[in-house]
Amino acid sequence: MYDIAIIGLGPAGATLARLLGGNRKIIAIDSKGSKINKCCGGLLSPDAQKILAQFDLCLPKDVLVDPQIFSVKTMDFDNNLERFYQRYYMNMDRARFDNFLISLIPGEVEICAGSVCGKIEKENNIYRFMFKTNGTERIERAKIIIGADGANSIVRKTFYRKNKINTYISIQEWYDDRTNSPFYSCIFDKSITDSYCWTISKDNYFIIGGAFPVKDSGARFEALKEKIRNSGIALKKPVKREGCLVVFNKNIGSVCTGRAGVYLAGEAAGMISPSSLEGISYSMDSAKILAGVLNENHGKIGRTYFIRTLGIRMKLFLKVLKMPFMYNGFLRKLVMKSGLQAIKKVRSGRLLPRNAGGFAG
Repeated sequence: MYDIAIIGLGPAGATLARLLGGNRKIIAIDSKGSKINKCCGGLLSPDAQKILAQFDLCLPKDVLVDPQIFSVKTMDFDNNLERFYQRYYMNMDRARFDNFLISLIPGEVEICAGSVCGKIEKENNIYRFMFKTNGTERIERAKIIIGADGANSIVRKTFYRKNKINTYISIQEWYDDRTNSPFYSCIFDKSITDSYCWTISKDNYFIIGGAFPVKDSGARFEALKEKIRNSGIALKKPVKREGCLVVFNKNIGSVCTGRAGVYLAGEAAGMISPSSLEGISYSMDSAKILAGVLNENHGKIGRTYFIRTLGIRMKLFLKVLKMPFMYNGFLRKLVMKSGLQAIKKVRSGRLLPRNAGGFAG
């Protein structure tokens, strides 16, 4: 019998497992090490950096990758506009970042890596869960189940199926690239997706990705690559392709923190920015709050956790208000045409005009 079972060891699950107090029997089940990969551009936002600072954590240098980029190239295919804006992201290797967080978990927590949880059932006030590890099926029981298993959360699908949440498919491909100038871009094209797409340079690789409606996601991704080629960016044969479900949550009411012994954290709870799809900061923040509530050992875990995540929900609500200025073509055109906060790029001894438009060639 375990006191707590954590499903998923991304930033939410790993942070939670590290912060939970001792004198508990805890098991953490994570699919990493199996064939399931996390599709992520691997940029650490200022909010995520701030939470790491709150934990007094410093990133080891092998988590970071080259180059460190200080601006985002916003490419608006709808309006044929291009602008550069300053950003403070850290370019990192997402797998190494997750492994770093996992390495901080105390030794008394039992970690089952490369394991996929297949089924969870409630038996009276106890939760019975089944998972495969090293080819062997295990059946265990826990008093509390925590879903930190992302957009495709089995915990959410099992216990909160009626609380529907909007999911898209994130697809990205890696290309060997030693010729193009490195850059990070944010791409908007309503014919491809009503979310956004991206490119990022990372250790001599060039990554193209995007979040797409589930229907025709593959065809939409191919259309994205064609438009990138037409913009003058050469693409060789891809080295690898990654994909996963991602929450594209336009309705803050669908955020679900859980109750009665089954709780959700991070993206599984719907806590991910609807404007940028950044989820690492929300994952670690929600895990910090949930760990604090659990460590207090009182009888109103669900209600207290819900109340204390009000700040997260308000922050997500403000992101929803921001969305029209990103995803509405007319409003985005007004913002980009204004040149507000845009960077004037200097190249070859000359200053490029702030409102120089277009990106073909």
